Amino acid sequence: MVAFAVTDWDDAYENGRNIPGGSDYPAAWVEPAVSFRAAARAHLELPYGEGARHRYDLFLPEDAPKGLFVFVHGGYWMALDKSYWSHLAAGPLAQGWAVAMPSYDLCPEVSIADITAQVGAAITHAADEIDGPIVLSGHSAGGHLVTAMMCEDSPLSDETRSRLAHVLSISGVHDLRPMLRTERNAALQLNMVSAEANSPVLKRPLKHVPLTTWVGGGERQEFLRQSVLLSNIWHGLGCITQDVVAPDRHHFNVIDDLADPNSAMLQTVLGSAGEGGQ
Repeated sequence: MVAFAVTDWDDAYENGRNIPGGSDYPAAWVEPAVSFRAAARAHLELPYGEGARHRYDLFLPEDAPKGLFVFVHGGYWMALDKSYWSHLAAGPLAQGWAVAMPSYDLCPEVSIADITAQVGAAITHAADEIDGPIVLSGHSAGGHLVTAMMCEDSPLSDETRSRLAHVLSISGVHDLRPMLRTERNAALQLNMVSAEANSPVLKRPLKHVPLTTWVGGGERQEFLRQSVLLSNIWHGLGCITQDVVAPDRHHFNVIDDLADPNSAMLQTVLGSAGEGGQ
């Protein structure tokens, strides 16, 4: 094994210009998301707080939901909103799950700790609407946010925590300390204290909740490292974990399998939730 030092931390976490066709995103998600919302059984723009972005969309299956599936979007805590991802609800819906997709405030207007609390409020609100087990998923920064929900200092209520059946972090960033070395930190406004305080990898997990970290084989090395890092450390703390590297997937198309009800990704998280959820 050849050891190397990261010399350009911005490049290490830069996806768009390091992926062929990366500049096509996020625009490529807009049309399928709009078309899906137009045809779906949905309650849109449900408020979970007082802010303009404190809203979530709730998509409903044809029959009574088996449980609640949540998808939390990425964008480095500083970009995008729930509207780009609606089509990803197709997979869980076809499996009989209700799907909630929240927006949240963005850095630098708020801190990552504030965003974590907002996502917790959104999940709690959706959980009050839908009975059964809860599966959380999130992409990139969203992967960070959903793993924060299964830490011992989770903002979720005890009742909502007890319903967590699986957490899926897709290309998540679980250790925020490298962000201090990036230009993005001008917006994130992290220091070492806040980076450590908001890093799931430095916290204790809720041991009853299985964790799956999922990452594309064509991703930047840092995303591959961040993925296995959390699974490895939390396994040593008694959590049931697995780390999956999906071949021929990159940071932007690794989420596509959420829309496929028969994908290995959904079978992994919904299968276990159906077996263990109450």
